Amino acid sequence: MGGALRPIGSLATVRGVDTLPLLAVTVGDPAGIGPEVTLAALALPAVSAAAHVLVLGPESLRPSWIPEWRGVLPSAGPLALEGRAWLATSGPELLEHGPFELGRAQANCGRAALASLRRGVELALSGAVDGLVTAPVSKEALHLAGEPVEGQTELIGRWAGVQNHQMVAIAGPLRIMLLSRHLPLRRALDLITPERVFFHLELLHRTLRDLGIARPRIALAGINPHAGEGGILGSEEQELLAEPLARAQGAGLDVTGPLSPDTVFLQALRGRFDGVLAHFHDQAFIAAKLAAPDTGLTLIAGLPFLRVSPAHGTAFDLAGKGLASSENMQVALLETARWARARRAARAAPCPTR
Repeated sequence: MGGALRPIGSLATVRGVDTLPLLAVTVGDPAGIGPEVTLAALALPAVSAAAHVLVLGPESLRPSWIPEWRGVLPSAGPLALEGRAWLATSGPELLEHGPFELGRAQANCGRAALASLRRGVELALSGAVDGLVTAPVSKEALHLAGEPVEGQTELIGRWAGVQNHQMVAIAGPLRIMLLSRHLPLRRALDLITPERVFFHLELLHRTLRDLGIARPRIALAGINPHAGEGGILGSEEQELLAEPLARAQGAGLDVTGPLSPDTVFLQALRGRFDGVLAHFHDQAFIAAKLAAPDTGLTLIAGLPFLRVSPAHGTAFDLAGKGLASSENMQVALLETARWARARRAARAAPCPTR
């Protein structure tokens, strides 16, 4: 699947006076719930009113009520046929390498997921779309398709040519950046260094500003219980966090901490902070999934474009049974549309002092 992608020719430039953002959404793994929850969300009036949507996936999955995009956008605005269209990604031939069966990981479905995701990154890199929403993929299916990647975050970062990117978990008003992602805890703790902490504080500050928060208030979570209790329960806060915290504050960032991990997320949820920097996966996601079990999102910070995904997986056990809720995808589309407008405004406005 190669390395970084180069931007392709733009679909944009024809939007005219239309102010609705144009989003690309991938359907994810065809054997999972991605296609069905995507289509269910697109059928909702609230989504149609918030954004134009270009769906990316195999032609064999396209319903008759979504027209095929053939490469020419109407001058009245993007996707004027009710604000949505389908761009076939490598076509149904991807599903001809073997039987396509709902509810299990398959190499052909992994190839289909990779094709739609790659096309989405191309469109986002080119500036053709204002945001990219990605339905879930199966890591097992990607591996079967020959792509031994940790997940979509790493794959998108590689294709975009960006090394220093990071995941942000979003649960309503709770926004948590991770210092590390899917790693054993011992390895994750080894990655907590003053330099990485400072970099992530700056990255979280920039990301929150892109989401429309002019002067972000950031909390730095502690590592140990009670943030070390002044060294009684561990010295890592003093050894690893004190210096980058002071450096960030000296650079004008509004950062408070280190704060006890058992209270900092509740404080952020109640509005005291706009974002939290957490140190490892479960420290962030236990809080996020408790706060928004059905509507949580993930965002990749540090990319040159906006990418958002529902926090759930492929849910193979629910695929095709009519039991999967589209609420998470609906929230993903609506929030991405809102953030796309905020990013557009932030880039048009002069940069305020920190």
